[in-house]
Amino acid sequence: MQVFAAVVDAGSFSAAADTLDITPVMVGKHVRQLESQLGLRLIERSTRRHSITEAGKQYYASCRQVLELIQQADAALEPLHHQPRGLLRVSAPVTMGSQVIAPCLAAYLARYPEVEVELLLSNSMVDLIGDNFDLAVRVGPLRDEGLVAKALPPHQLALAASPDYLARYGTPAHPAELAEHHCLTHRLWSERQGWTSITDRDGNQWPTRSRLACNDSQALRQLALQGAGITRQPLVLLRADLAAGALLPVLPDYWPAPLPCNLVYLPDVRPRPKLHSLVDYLLEVLPDWLAC
Repeated sequence: MQVFAAVVDAGSFSAAADTLDITPVMVGKHVRQLESQLGLRLIERSTRRHSITEAGKQYYASCRQVLELIQQADAALEPLHHQPRGLLRVSAPVTMGSQVIAPCLAAYLARYPEVEVELLLSNSMVDLIGDNFDLAVRVGPLRDEGLVAKALPPHQLALAASPDYLARYGTPAHPAELAEHHCLTHRLWSERQGWTSITDRDGNQWPTRSRLACNDSQALRQLALQGAGITRQPLVLLRADLAAGALLPVLPDYWPAPLPCNLVYLPDVRPRPKLHSLVDYLLEVLPDWLAC
């Protein structure tokens, strides 16, 4: 269709070929294929000249309308190549999402007023394609999924307890003493009620004992604040309580090795300003946020 319209506009096959940057032979081939598809002669051709048939004139008028609509559609999408806009679906672990990602989004939305964000928090690993997510935060070693990964500051787990608990039961000086303490367990770590052991940053394992398990980090934090035991939670969740003295660090020299943390998304050679605006923003602000 485009080639036929170019022939009519340019006045000849050779002029149309120059406009389209193809050979005159290819122009003729496209026109013949179109005529074969329509079952009508659009251009009468001879060795010296050509002329547009009546069917060709009617078809050209329709072609011009269609091509103008296509140009308008292309022009409407052009800003998407440059200006971030539209919906972003983001997945993050519950604690990381609520304590770190969510507080950063207010300033991001102010910076990019035409972007909408849907943040879904879950400790389950989502399928970016199957679950229709643009971006995900992954804590821990990455699987080889062919995703683009951008490293964030490592994810540190910390042990802490309230001053009241430590006054009643004592402050452990070595991980071997945890077996004599009340350890508050997150069900994500084990389907059984209890830490069977903890692993320090040197890879050593130490047995523990638990009387209470829960599937929510905030609930375990509240239990620790009320003196129910020693909690093992992300440092980003406990940071304010530790700074205020409401919780005290326990065995900081034996905390687990930090886990890798990454932003992951699907590769694509096309420009995606909406996605990259959020990726670049998080890479800009999260190191300072996590260092506070």
